[in-house]
Amino acid sequence: MLFEDLSLSKSIQRAVYEEGYTTPTPIQEKSIPIILAGKDLVGCAQTGTGKTAAFAIPIIHNLHRMIGSSKKMKDIRCLVVTPTRELAVQIGESFDTYGKYTNLRQVTVFGGVSQVPQVDQLKKGIDILIATPGRLLDLHKQGYIDFDNLHYLVLDESDLMLDMGFINDVRKIVKLVPSNRQTLLFSATMPMAIRELADTFLNKPEYVSVTPVSSTAEKIEQHIYFVDKENKRSLLYHLIRNENLKDVLVFVRTKHGADNVVKALKKHGVIAEAIHGDKSQNARQRVLDSFKNKEITVLVATDIAARGIDIESLPYVINFDLPNIPETYVHRIGRTGRAGNGGISISFCAKDEEPYWKDIQKLIKVDVKTIKDHPYPWSNAAPDPEAKPDLRNKNKPQAENNSRKSEASKKNKKRWY
Repeated sequence: MLFEDLSLSKSIQRAVYEEGYTTPTPIQEKSIPIILAGKDLVGCAQTGTGKTAAFAIPIIHNLHRMIGSSKKMKDIRCLVVTPTRELAVQIGESFDTYGKYTNLRQVTVFGGVSQVPQVDQLKKGIDILIATPGRLLDLHKQGYIDFDNLHYLVLDESDLMLDMGFINDVRKIVKLVPSNRQTLLFSATMPMAIRELADTFLNKPEYVSVTPVSSTAEKIEQHIYFVDKENKRSLLYHLIRNENLKDVLVFVRTKHGADNVVKALKKHGVIAEAIHGDKSQNARQRVLDSFKNKEITVLVATDIAARGIDIESLPYVINFDLPNIPETYVHRIGRTGRAGNGGISISFCAKDEEPYWKDIQKLIKVDVKTIKDHPYPWSNAAPDPEAKPDLRNKNKPQAENNSRKSEASKKNKKRWY
């Protein structure tokens, strides 16, 4: 199928072709006809599958046909709710890109910045509003947003909104909009809680799913390094320095861990920054822009923060900490190998993470290459989580125990961090 087979307006086809696209992605091919037909939709698709265009293009088509070239005062006809500023900005850019030959106006609103410029734009009248939940409810409460003429409600990255605690806000938003709207819900995963939301908010929706969560892009070259936990930062620096890695996205489990990795890399001259929930919206956007502009070599991120990252031609993803949910691994490494490009994923597995790795292998069913030739393999003394405590040395002379502690201390001092 080609885009021209979808009966889209000439102005949209022109914008799509100028972006270099002639063939819709699977999620676009399945979703666009359903949305054009006016049906509610639940779409399960990961970031990087063309999901945003799958709802932006048909919405622009229908609104352009409805409103035409009218320049009268505009009403909000479409509301897109998404959990983070980064995602909101990207969605706004997509609506601008595909609607540039129409007279539709979109505004993106989010918290963490002054509301004054956003309010000024709202007062001029808009057709499409992209918003994060908190700022949206705040502006509505102040009387700057009116949903009386809304046709479309899009709930994007619904599983992330659930993870971030926004579901109560989403429920409030749904109560504010007209009941005869068309509702589109998109999510990277489809846990029971999201299915229950879909049953509550949507009217006889069509379900569309692409790229099963267990699949990984064929062009992604996957490597696994078994390394003691205390040597992970040393191994990370070793790979960056010896392999001359650039444009690297590193995943860690916690915000504190992200800051520690960045601190260690900076100490040895690597240009690195972290992006996580404790940083302000402005700070996160500055870091992301710097990474896209290749001013930063390594971007260290938590899973939640990384959901707002959409970067083409990202060559390396490193799992500094393995996720305890196998599907998260698939989402992480899917950041590379996009749009037909190749990519490399590198994972570090400490002793206590071995059960996580076994679960990941069961899910992906791919023979991942184990890299044994590196300076920081599991040591013989590495603890086995299933081993029973060895009490045979409990009566060893204290001097011998002190000697061992001294030797361990000397080894630790040799580490670069």
